[in-house]
Amino acid sequence: MPVTVSRLRIPPEQAVGPIDLLPTETLKGVYRMMFLIREFETVVNHLFLRGRVPGTIHLCRGQEATLVGTMVALDKEDRITLTHRGHGQALAKGVDPAGLLAELMGRAGGVCRGMGGSLHVGDWSVGALPAIAIVGASSPIATGLALAAKRQGTGRVTCNFFGDGTASKGELHEAMNLAAVWELPVVFLCENNVYAATTHISEYMKNEYVSERAAAYRMPGVSVYGNDPLAVYEAVKVAVDQARAGGGPSLVECLTYRRDGHKRDDPAAYRDDREVEAWLKTDPIPAFRNRLREESGVLQEELAAIEASVEDELIAAQGFAHQSPYPDVQQRLSYVYA
Repeated sequence: MPVTVSRLRIPPEQAVGPIDLLPTETLKGVYRMMFLIREFETVVNHLFLRGRVPGTIHLCRGQEATLVGTMVALDKEDRITLTHRGHGQALAKGVDPAGLLAELMGRAGGVCRGMGGSLHVGDWSVGALPAIAIVGASSPIATGLALAAKRQGTGRVTCNFFGDGTASKGELHEAMNLAAVWELPVVFLCENNVYAATTHISEYMKNEYVSERAAAYRMPGVSVYGNDPLAVYEAVKVAVDQARAGGGPSLVECLTYRRDGHKRDDPAAYRDDREVEAWLKTDPIPAFRNRLREESGVLQEELAAIEASVEDELIAAQGFAHQSPYPDVQQRLSYVYA
């Protein structure tokens, strides 16, 4: 009997993580980072529309809980590989917002000296390998980083971010196979936002969940509700602890949804209105904000102060980016390796 996969993907009926998984101060930090990512992306969108950001942009609004929940489960010394939708991944790992914004604007004060732009952001000093825009290309590199960590005995874990579209790319499967064979300390983290660019997941994959594919490599695979940072943290922490203890790789799929189109010129008219409406009701920012108030006793005034501090930080970041000069023309010959 043929396997059928629903064309309409609505938020999964999965429980959120318990609020007492993390101390209250850490929970407030989680909310601050989620809010920072959302507001940062909104600022970037405005700057792009004003012609201040060259090229194009791929925003991650709506996927903040997946990013922050994952990073809380990692140690500071751990490594991540980013995707083309990587602004939020970079911020969550600790990349400076001012330097990141300057990078998007092509300024010399950017974290990649203005030479990377939106598609190649990152900062190796905080363990965020500058992004590779080719879909799937970062997975073999993540496996290589994990191999190096194992041979050097550093205890570091690598987290490879990828989207559901990458789940059908050969590079990912080669990387997972090798990571499994060599029992490498790497977590393959899928941000399943239902669409590979403009193509619905049901049109290119028969599996109901990406995590089912982990069985082919005899590694653990789990799917979690990606719009709750604690559910994400709980699942990723298990995978990270296993990897750090020598237990090999895991595949963690976070079910989430992007609020915007694939990139800035995409109105996303191909999406089913019922699907969009259902997912937007699960927006992770207000949902987690409400949980902090109702379940953790965080006061409205505390949350307002957190949001105000983010706004101040982003005002300062914009000032830094606008004042940073463009790279000197001679720089085009620097930092190039062949």
